[in-house]
Amino acid sequence: MKLASLKSKRDGRLVVVSNDLTRYTDAGRIAPTLQAALDDWAVAAPQLQALSQSLEVGAVPVERFHERECASPLPRAFQWADGSAYVNHVELVRKARGAEMPATFWTDPLMYQGGSDTFLGPRDDIEMAQEDGWGIDMEAEIAVIVDDVPMGASPALAASKIRLIMLVNDVSLRGLIPGELGKGFGFFQSKPSSAFSPVAVTPEELGDAWRDGKLHLPILVKLNGEAFGQANAGVDMTFDFGQIIAHAAKTRPLGAGAIIGSGTVSNKLNDGPGKPIAEGGAGYSCIAEIRMIETIQSGAPVTPFMKFGDSVIIEMKDADGASIFGRIEQTVQPYTAP
Repeated sequence: MKLASLKSKRDGRLVVVSNDLTRYTDAGRIAPTLQAALDDWAVAAPQLQALSQSLEVGAVPVERFHERECASPLPRAFQWADGSAYVNHVELVRKARGAEMPATFWTDPLMYQGGSDTFLGPRDDIEMAQEDGWGIDMEAEIAVIVDDVPMGASPALAASKIRLIMLVNDVSLRGLIPGELGKGFGFFQSKPSSAFSPVAVTPEELGDAWRDGKLHLPILVKLNGEAFGQANAGVDMTFDFGQIIAHAAKTRPLGAGAIIGSGTVSNKLNDGPGKPIAEGGAGYSCIAEIRMIETIQSGAPVTPFMKFGDSVIIEMKDADGASIFGRIEQTVQPYTAP
């Protein structure tokens, strides 16, 4: 089952989308918004699944699905917490800012709590007040939406609470991160609004690609139209989603609709940092990683961070080459105050 939120008011209008992402049918008689469905998932999910089946056989009214009309599946959420399950990525970006990585990062997940009152739509511009000095970067990740998770849940119980899966562009401002972390209190200004894929997908829809709390498919990234990354999200994932969710719920319950991210997808090569696609590697899911590789190889980064007019595409395809979640496609533009 694939669900989307068409842009409407603050929380969107819930629709069920066909498997091939070409058609949708309104789900308002079941739940007006995705959050409303998640609040009563045990009742809503079977009805939404039945509606999805009817959509596939043409038994309900349909309209053409346009990804550009979508908000993020949850246009805003009660909780957005992003982990760093791919410790290779953490190690590289910490080296890039001259910070050592504690050994505990390999055994205890890293996580930050992001702003969730406004998410960008999958085709919305990334608006920034300035480009110089901020180090505008994209980060291609996997995210899950959970049902109610009790405090102290085990990884197995936490994994059983995953209801939907999405892609995310976790926008980062690398130039602001060192100063913020230097204060010893975490991210805030350096983590602006994120964008999620046009559709959210149930785990069952992914078949064998979803197993062991991981999504075993490449996440495809293009930067200014050129292939930039194709790292497999199921490879080099130190912590699976059950472990990440359990970490988030260690001292608090998580409410239905909470979003938990994987962190930037990152693959190694022969126990070392990966190579660019042009050199036969899996490439990268963010610019900071390739800049670190360039620094290691030549003493200084070459690839610039994003500037006004630069674009990013994030997508994932199934074994037949069909898009699963739709496409995040965004361009960096100057911010204009309302």
